[in-house]
Amino acid sequence: MSIERFDLVIVGSGPAGYVAAVRAAQLGKKVACVEKNELGGICLNWGCIPTKTLISDAHLMHQLQHVAPAYGIKSDTSGLDWSKVVARSRQVTVTMSKGIEFLFKKNKVTRFTGNAFVAKPNLVEVRDSAGKVTASIETTHILICTGARSRELPGIKCDGKQIITSREAMVLPKIPKRMIIIGAGAIGVEFSYIYHAFGTTITLVEMQPTILPIEDAESSSRVEAIFKKRGIDVRTGTKTESVQAGPDGVKVVVSAGGKQETLVGDVVLVAVGVTGNTENLFAPGATPEIERGAIKVDKAFRTKIPSIYAAGDVIGPPWLAHVASMEATIAVERMFGVNNREMDYSIVPGCTYCVPQVASVGMTEKQCRDKGIEIKVGKFNFAANGKAQALGETEGFGKLIFDAKYGELLGAHIVGAEATEILSEMVLAKRLEATQHEIATTIHAHPTLSEVLMDAAQGVEGGGHG
Repeated sequence: MSIERFDLVIVGSGPAGYVAAVRAAQLGKKVACVEKNELGGICLNWGCIPTKTLISDAHLMHQLQHVAPAYGIKSDTSGLDWSKVVARSRQVTVTMSKGIEFLFKKNKVTRFTGNAFVAKPNLVEVRDSAGKVTASIETTHILICTGARSRELPGIKCDGKQIITSREAMVLPKIPKRMIIIGAGAIGVEFSYIYHAFGTTITLVEMQPTILPIEDAESSSRVEAIFKKRGIDVRTGTKTESVQAGPDGVKVVVSAGGKQETLVGDVVLVAVGVTGNTENLFAPGATPEIERGAIKVDKAFRTKIPSIYAAGDVIGPPWLAHVASMEATIAVERMFGVNNREMDYSIVPGCTYCVPQVASVGMTEKQCRDKGIEIKVGKFNFAANGKAQALGETEGFGKLIFDAKYGELLGAHIVGAEATEILSEMVLAKRLEATQHEIATTIHAHPTLSEVLMDAAQGVEGGGHG
């Protein structure tokens, strides 16, 4: 078997891998990408994209049932074809995956299909499912972008039918009558919204005191209140003790306040985080330092082995597709000497795509106060925004946190319609160290949802108009 030679071999084709491959190719490098499954990784095929497709369908269902009547529109949703809902989400992933295939061909990125094994610091073997080596690739650099998989709770084994992960939740053969979701981070909250919109009775269990625990407390409490109002049973401060599947459903024993209770569902979705994919990937002489399922890297995303880099979910939190893409881009640019920029984790956008959406960047009120930072806060409700009223999407608020002394934007927190879209303005504002005065005096088109942010900034000085 002949050995092929490349400047860079990337393992994995998710948001980190495929972006890195294209960027390196644009720099004139000879690039190979090893992927055992569909191009696009978990995000495109079993995460970000298909879930947002399902959420879009769920939002439409919610509007038809609860919003359309107020618009004078009557509709019958009793004929829902769940199989077509699932099929549409799968077709979207196929389309996007083919798009990456096109990008690879356009930029002359060589794709190898199979399991990658780093045999030496400069040698990657491609193996089939039986372990047979089908290709050997010699390379100057290796970039590990193998992503992460759903983490299981100790003592609870997912069977893919009654006890499932987010992957199975996307392709259930039918809509369950009762679903218990363990974990109220972004994944748990999004699936709570999806299945509740399609008629499933949802119980959402979270060990932390609030759902969406990494968000600003006010954002979390607002979404929790909205969910409860809609009929979702939210159990915060509740620990999952055991999960037992049987012919009559799945029994989940939970405890809160010193008392135990048994919940029963048709399906239990475990959404308690992820762990990096590092198993069976490295030979002993080519193994980087791995801690708690994450590969350790420096600011250039280089491991302790100089030729091996890593980026994306496999290096640990924040487990976000857009973070993975930026990390991988910086890794490529650093390894080939394009520049020495570093990843700025202080301006990472956080997005949860339930309805209303939740979006944030920067520090929460609690984080500011814990650090002793004197702050000023401006807030404006979507209910007072003309565009939100026109859309019939009036739940939520925009909240901006500023340094009291200099007026610099420290954090932005939005709950409401298209929050994830209008957040980008605040990400850029924070990166450019914009002040309260600059945001408040920037002309925003009217009527738009983004006016909520201008009004929030104006509200710091009592200058809002709603």
